[in-house]
Amino acid sequence: MTTAFDPFDLAGLRLPNRIVMSPMTRSRAVDRIPTPLMAEYYAQRAGAGLIVTEGTQPSVAGQGYLNTPGLHHEGQVAGWRQVTEAVHARGGRIFVQLMHTGRIGHAAFLPDGVRHVAPSALPADVKVFTGDGMQASADPIALDEDGIRATVADFARSARLAMDAGFDGVELHGANGYLLHQFLATGTNRRTDHWGGDVEGRIRFPLAVARAVADEIGAHRVGLRISPGVPNNDMVEDDAHDTYEALVTELNPLGLAYLHIFEGPYRDLTLRLRRRWRGALMLNPSTPSAATGPEHLNLIEDGTADLVSFGALFLANPDLPARLAAGGPFNTPDPATFYGGDHRGYTDYPSLA
Repeated sequence: MTTAFDPFDLAGLRLPNRIVMSPMTRSRAVDRIPTPLMAEYYAQRAGAGLIVTEGTQPSVAGQGYLNTPGLHHEGQVAGWRQVTEAVHARGGRIFVQLMHTGRIGHAAFLPDGVRHVAPSALPADVKVFTGDGMQASADPIALDEDGIRATVADFARSARLAMDAGFDGVELHGANGYLLHQFLATGTNRRTDHWGGDVEGRIRFPLAVARAVADEIGAHRVGLRISPGVPNNDMVEDDAHDTYEALVTELNPLGLAYLHIFEGPYRDLTLRLRRRWRGALMLNPSTPSAATGPEHLNLIEDGTADLVSFGALFLANPDLPARLAAGGPFNTPDPATFYGGDHRGYTDYPSLA
């Protein structure tokens, strides 16, 4: 029987186990540049089969939250290099998540003259934290053809910079109400051109980004995260089953390293995508009012997924794979250490060596 503690070949990258650290926004960059404290934080968790970093904007316009890191200029490459070197020095493997937030954000995060963008000029009914407290999210402008081409190019260039920074690969954030997800969803994509309308039109932009990034750095270094039916950030999807089955069908020929599902209300769709997808499947299972825990390792044992990603439990337990193997004990996640909290999570934890 396959277990979470067996090694896994992720498109040529050997993972010592199948326990993944999920991407989690931390808001601890300084001037959008990763810091030594961030290197310490990720290095502490190098025992993961794979680390996926916090969402990282591929362009100036892609920033949606305060103090998040970018990957679109050389200073950020240098900042991230100290992270990747620290993780690799401890034997870890790390992908950077490229996250363009689209319509989610606030003008305070962007330079004068730069606007948040979206497939359609529809603001989200959400608030974001700024230096002046919680504020209504941006009024976005709809991307035109030139803007779409430029945004696709931004992702590809950011992926190349990720390789320069020493990352093992990149994960494209197509979930949780951000730009790629906004193109996929009926509630946010009201376009009538070939970038919208029917399913074929709405999957075109995420496919273009995935193809451009795969062409730039190799498909074996690229993953994609999706969240079918998840309403985060004021999202509405009327035809999630049709949309995501079509997306996966068109993604298959690219040969990406993995598909990462942030699971919402549709376990049946997860299983359908599992059957349709030809590559590795990573799952962050639906756990309403709870965190992914030891009990979810059976998703690997029963074949539902190849890899399982953990979020909150990894914050509270930097040595989580060792604790899972030992059956505990587990520190209880403290909400104060999530967004805006102590960047390091827990540092005083007993060794299980």
